Amino acid sequence: MSRSNPAEDWRPACSLDTLRRRARMLAAIRAYFAAQDVLEVETPLLCQGIGTDPHLEFLPVPQASGEPRYLQTSPEFAMKRLLAAGSGSIYQICKAFRGHESGRLHNPEFTILEWYRVGCDLDGLMDDMEALLGRIAEGRLNAATTRRVAYREVFLEYAGVEPLDGTFEELAACAVRHGVPEAAELCGEDRSLWLDLLFSVAVQPQLGRDGLCFVYDYPACQPSLARAKPGDGRWVERVELFWRGVELANGFHELADAAEQAARFEAERQARREQRLPVPEADGRLLAALTHGLPDCSGVAIGLDRLLMLLADAGHIDEVLAFPHTRA
Repeated sequence: MSRSNPAEDWRPACSLDTLRRRARMLAAIRAYFAAQDVLEVETPLLCQGIGTDPHLEFLPVPQASGEPRYLQTSPEFAMKRLLAAGSGSIYQICKAFRGHESGRLHNPEFTILEWYRVGCDLDGLMDDMEALLGRIAEGRLNAATTRRVAYREVFLEYAGVEPLDGTFEELAACAVRHGVPEAAELCGEDRSLWLDLLFSVAVQPQLGRDGLCFVYDYPACQPSLARAKPGDGRWVERVELFWRGVELANGFHELADAAEQAARFEAERQARREQRLPVPEADGRLLAALTHGLPDCSGVAIGLDRLLMLLADAGHIDEVLAFPHTRA
């Protein structure tokens, strides 16, 4: 049953002060990139291609032609097509959409900042992220407390289990210690699922309590769009950023191998079939762009609504949105 109350719901959910803070944040981001001659771009919100990640719930939009179109879950594919076409370093502030994501930290429609630096590795990307957030955090960050730590190290520190070599019995025991006794039934022998679950309950809440925390070099079973770590294919060059226990950003030293990308798409599509989820076609335009040639680059997406929550000490994402999903 709908809880809509038009007599009250016409009003914005957030305060006018929060709207002004959002405007300052967006202006600071644009000033940061303008000073470094990074090009602002726009790409379509309604796309033919969509990510195949089985963890994402995308939103299809019916078309009169019958040809499928989707509200983008991220501008990544289209921005990589621009990079392959020779754009140089670029950034975008836009909306993205993920169905079934609603709660304290989630709104199905959210604002995302995504940028790509050509000729930049993962260390350079972390430097860039730290510099940008230092500009827009309104004095809330202390560079001396920023931490950069490898996934394996931080997983061992807080979960007490080797992420790649720990037995499923050890992973199950860790889940029980953290109050998730049903994890063994949910995860079975799917190590990627185990790592997702244990990272979320045992590791993430501990990250970034005193400042920014970058976690880099993720397991290869969670590759997303990152390239393999040179010399050790068990890991990929991926970084996530946490502040006060909240995941703010997900970045990669970007995979440029079209054949490897096609294989990952197919593996994700197979996982979706097995979970009886909708199975979209692999994005042929992205694969063609990668075949043409993606420059060596790193890229990252930051959830701006979550960042604004932390800056405003808000307890729920609705407090920083003019019209959240329930009032849209």
